Order: sequence, then structure tokens, then C-alpha cells
Amino acid sequence: MSAGDSRLLKVYGKLLDAYGPQGWWPSESPFETMLGAVLTQHTAWRNAERALAALRARGPLTPERIASADEGELATVVRPAGSFSRKARTLKALVDAVGRSSPGLDRVLSLERAPLRTLLLGVNGVGPETADAIMLYAAAVPAFVVDAYTRRFAARHRIVTGGTYMEIQSTFEAALPADAGLFAEYHALLVRLGKERCRPRPRCSGCPLEHDLPAQHRAPEGSHHKRRV
Repeated sequence: MSAGDSRLLKVYGKLLDAYGPQGWWPSESPFETMLGAVLTQHTAWRNAERALAALRARGPLTPERIASADEGELATVVRPAGSFSRKARTLKALVDAVGRSSPGLDRVLSLERAPLRTLLLGVNGVGPETADAIMLYAAAVPAFVVDAYTRRFAARHRIVTGGTYMEIQSTFEAALPADAGLFAEYHALLVRLGKERCRPRPRCSGCPLEHDLPAQHRAPEGSHHKRRV
């Protein structure tokens, strides 16, 4: 194992010690996880949760129900997630691609990583981050999710600077055991870190990774008193 590998594992240990298990992804079924991965695009998770709650209020969340729903009505229901017309189209396209029945969905989620990722990326409105979130949290396929929080952490801590999605993902996956549970927890911990500490204007003082950060990238003392939310 290289020094870089060891460092990423140490970061994981520090975050887990500081924050504890995050219990992600919060959903009642793999299919609900898939819906949530689409609904949370470009919005806060709380808005996606509101949209999911509105969907649940109208009946069980199943592929059959989404497939039979009128797209316009579906858009109205998921309005709290924003970009509701586009997301309704994506949800319908996703169900068309993975199967309009629960048995069909189960077969798709049992695919190996490469064919499953190819299928998901073929859905209009599903990009690498959404596809990997579905694979990791719905299908338990070890695919490291690279979101804005991960990019910010990786750049500031000089894990990967200016890398593409695939370059950042490959760096994490090469450094860590290929374990879906570990990947899921690591991603959730980086989201927690990004929300509480590694913000656009960082709050480095007191961060569990403060001493892992190169000195030139640390926020000056007291800078956390003026921060963006």
C-alpha cells in the first residue's frame, strides 16, 4: 500500500471517529433510493425528502406506479425538489430503462458494475454522480461517488487537484478496499465534513482533518466567523 493509500484510510478513520456512522442512504427500499438520487440533483437533500414524502403520500413507491403515472402529474408531485419537469422525465426514463416491474428492477440491480453503469448512464438526465449513487446505495456495488463535497476535499487536501470525475473516483477506489459499505460511509462522512467544515469558505479551526491539511490551504484563524451557508 502506498503512502497515498494509507493517508486516505487515515482520513476515513478520523472522520468516523469524529462523526460516527452516518446511516446513509435514508430510504425504505432500493427503488426509493434510486428516486432520491434523481430528486436530489442540484438541490439540498431536504427538498428531495419533501418530494419523496409527497410521492409516498399517494401510494407505495414502486416501478409499476411510476411507470403508470402521468408525467405532468408526477412533475407536480415532485415540485419541492426543483427542476420538477426535468426530474419527472428522468424518473420515467429511469423506470423505462431498468424495468417497469419490481422483478425487472431486481434483475437490473443484480448486474455487474460495468453493464449496470452503462445502462444507467444511458438514461437521459442521469450522469456519473447519480449513476454511481444508485449503484452504491441501491445495488451495493462498490462505486465511489464523487460529488462537490468530495471534489472540494480532494483539492484542498491535495488528494487530486483539478482531476476529472473518473480520475478522482479512481484515486479513491485504488486507495481503499472495494467494499460498498466502506464507500457508502466514506461518501456520507465527506458530505458531513463539507456541510460543517469544508464549506466554500472553510472552517478549518477544530476540524477533525485540520492537521492533515497543507498549511497554505488552511483558513486563517477566525475566518469561520464570516462564512457562506
